[in-house]
Parts: sequence; C-alpha cells; structure tokens
Amino acid sequence: MLGGQGLLVAEHSEKQTVILTAQAITGAQTREVDACMVFLYPPGPLMGRRLALEKELYAIGRSADTDVQIERDSVSRRHAQIIRVQRGWRIEDLGSTNGVYVNDQRLDERTGRAHTLRDGDIVKIGDAILKFLSGENVEAAYHEEIYRLTIVDGLTGLANKRHFLEFLDREVAAAARYGHPISLIMMDLDHFKRVNDSHGHLVGDLVLKELAGRIKSRVRREDLAARYGGEEFAIILTHTEEPGARAFAEAVRAIVAATPFVCDGVAIPCTISLGVASLASLEQPSSPTELRSVRITDLIKVADDRLYRAKEAGRDRVV
Repeated sequence: MLGGQGLLVAEHSEKQTVILTAQAITGAQTREVDACMVFLYPPGPLMGRRLALEKELYAIGRSADTDVQIERDSVSRRHAQIIRVQRGWRIEDLGSTNGVYVNDQRLDERTGRAHTLRDGDIVKIGDAILKFLSGENVEAAYHEEIYRLTIVDGLTGLANKRHFLEFLDREVAAAARYGHPISLIMMDLDHFKRVNDSHGHLVGDLVLKELAGRIKSRVRREDLAARYGGEEFAIILTHTEEPGARAFAEAVRAIVAATPFVCDGVAIPCTISLGVASLASLEQPSSPTELRSVRITDLIKVADDRLYRAKEAGRDRVV
C-alpha cells in the first residue's frame, strides 16, 4: 500500500518490515536499469523484491530516514550505504554492530569497510541477504534469480523443501517404474540452540551455510541435498541401496565432526545426527500409484524417526 511521501510500505511479518520507494520495487520498470539489488533472505513477502539502482546513493538501515528500511533486530539504524562510483557501485559499512558481508567476507578496517560490487555478489546486512545484479542483461538475470528462489533456500543455497518434495516424488515414480533403489538421509545439527544462544543468530546462520557447503561437496549431480527446515537437512540418493546410504551418511558425519566451524575467528565445534531409510526397506505397496502417494511420506517418516533415535542414543551418529 502507499504510505506518506510516496513510499510503498511492503507487507510485514514479525520483526520484518522493509520500506522502499514505490518506483524502486515495481516489478516492471518504466526504463531500463543497469544494476539492481534483489532480496533473497529471509523468506516472506519481501523475498524476490528488486531495488533498481538509479540514484547516486542509497542508505540502508533500521531507521525510518534511510532509503531502504529493514526493520530487523540484527540491522543497525544506519547500517550501510550503496554509492554510485565511476565504474559501477560500491557498498560501505557505516560502523554497524553486526557488519556487512560480501560473499561471506566481512568488510573491516583492512578493506576500508567498503567493496566495489561485481555482478552476482551476495551481500549480507544483518541477517538480510541481497544479491547484486548488473550488466546489459540485468532484466533477464533478475527473472532467472526469481525462478531460482522458487527452488533454492536463500540462506544455504541448497534446494528448498518444495523442490525436495517434487524431486523425491519424481524419483520415487522412476524407482517404481524401473525398479532401481533410492535412499533418503535426514540430518540435524546437534544442540544448534546452544550455538544461537552462545554466539547469536548471525553466527548460527553462518554455521548453517558452512554445513550446507560441506554437504554439497559430497553430493553427486544426480542426487539432491536440501534444507528441510530450520537446522534439519535432507539428502536424496538415487540408485543407492540402504548400506551405501549408511556409508555415505557416516562419511558426512565424520566430515562435520572433524573440523570446527570458524565464524569471525571463533571456532565452533559441531556434530550432526542422521537417519537413513530406503524405499526397499518399506513394506511393498500394492500399486505404483500407492507408491508415489503414500510411500513418499512413509520414507520421510522412517528416516526422520531414525534421526531422532540417533539423537536419543547420544547424537553424533547414524541410525
């Protein structure tokens, strides 16, 4: 809806309101622009919003007198600014409490608290994540990014739950048709609440992102790793029997336990618990249709139950 002074006030959920100029976030720009910022995270009505960079300077922060207002506890009143420079755009930290990150690197005294943005740069302001797009095909890149947001979790870069369920449905149907195996791993960070309580939610986000990177490095192209929700992740292993899936899960568990997560110079040891299930371990359905409609939920439930058995048995283990 339109607010005072020509502002468009976006829908808001708890602890989240962003205000941009009405022209800045319209889906169809009246004139071509060469750069924009796209909101990737957190999820909600603002995800996918576009800020077309047309002025010389944009102040970003929690304060109402900024050009881009992000009402999040992790965002300072005047957190950062984006400035047009001779060869493009530069982002500067205005002395914020939680810092500005570009591609997971914090802007600090060594960088002059500033960074010249390049096409595709990921910018983190508090716990809000934006992507910088520039170039002649910025409109096409924006629409491609919007599509990506429908299948990818904005924080971790893994598949989101919706894409996970669609992929699992498709692969289970193929397993029923051709008789090949399929396995599912559900995993959860142990004592993740302690990480958030001890180090803050921003560090917790970095831990989740690093965990996603370690998982992704082990997954084959034909398989799928996803963020199922919160600190829970899932991996679909196509053409894999349950013994092979257990071995894979044990390898991932060992990788996570072997090396602490390092966030802003602080080493945080973490472990994960994992539950493994395969389609072959379930009672055979009476028809392929039943396999698709019922066995998908059964497979998730069995893997999830085994995950919680791993936690009850002491965590940092595979069941």
